[in-house]
Amino acid sequence: MNYLIDIALSLFLAFLLAVVFHPQRGLLARWRINSPAGQKELVEDALKFLLNQEREGRYASTEALAGALRIYGPDLMRLVTRMETRMLLQTRAGGLHLTPDGERMALQVVRAHRLLERYLADEARLPLGKIHSEAERREHGMTPEQVDDLAASLGYPDLDPHGDPIPNREGEMVSASATMLTAWPVGVPGRITHLEDEPTLAFDQILAEGLRLGQVVRLLETTPARLVLSDGENEYRLAPAVAANVYLNPLPQALEPQSGVMPLSELPDKTQAEVVALDDTCQGFTRRRLLDLGMTPGVRLSAEMRNFFGDPRAYRVRGTLIALRREQAAQIWVKMVEI
Repeated sequence: MNYLIDIALSLFLAFLLAVVFHPQRGLLARWRINSPAGQKELVEDALKFLLNQEREGRYASTEALAGALRIYGPDLMRLVTRMETRMLLQTRAGGLHLTPDGERMALQVVRAHRLLERYLADEARLPLGKIHSEAERREHGMTPEQVDDLAASLGYPDLDPHGDPIPNREGEMVSASATMLTAWPVGVPGRITHLEDEPTLAFDQILAEGLRLGQVVRLLETTPARLVLSDGENEYRLAPAVAANVYLNPLPQALEPQSGVMPLSELPDKTQAEVVALDDTCQGFTRRRLLDLGMTPGVRLSAEMRNFFGDPRAYRVRGTLIALRREQAAQIWVKMVEI
């Protein structure tokens, strides 16, 4: 008897879950499609998807849009019709094309998403592997005014934590150029300027290896089975499919190894140095704080002391003793000077 009750409860629970969470006919799916908030979210997700497709040089079909949004049949056609009526897209023989208004709106959604990622990484200290999904959740509830306020409070950053450019208020976005690690020449130093966060599995493997944005690395070996690179201290081994998500740029001439420039985090104890530049990957509140602390090109500083655990470390700048974590000091490029 108890066995039959357990089976009945299991079947009822499975039915209840299907009623609520079914991707097409569940209560949550129907709310997403029919509520005003859900319709706004669908339109914005559609705009982002279509913009991404166009930036990659192709136009999406209705079938591709259906797969991306997981809506089909009449629901999909109602969405497309709604967006056409609002002059956000046009249906042509080659696929779905964003109108100028659609592209501007898509860029504003992208702006909100990437600013949120910048905030979540720099200030909320959320792990890099979790910021994308959290930004996806929050981006649809922001007004244009709130997005502008967030940009101002972050110091109008240019890049998100993955190295992608952030559109400005007018919807303008500078395309960033970088070379895939799989195409990078062996033996040449380069700086990681972009980490692609999709597919998630590849991105998680990159983070697990310890690679990070702004890191200077050199490719040591490349074979059909693996790529080996080093940052001078550690070696990293990546499968080609994972390495394809890592992008590099040449080092600026001033930051070439032979120039004597190093991250502040590598400055020996009891030595002095001159600030050369803040790394381009240093954005948002962190960049503003370092500038407020006096970390401007040409200023002299000294490495004073470490605590028992080595982090944070104390530096003397303009007569003031300040403490910086290693990850902060690594974003300041300096050149040693004679005491």
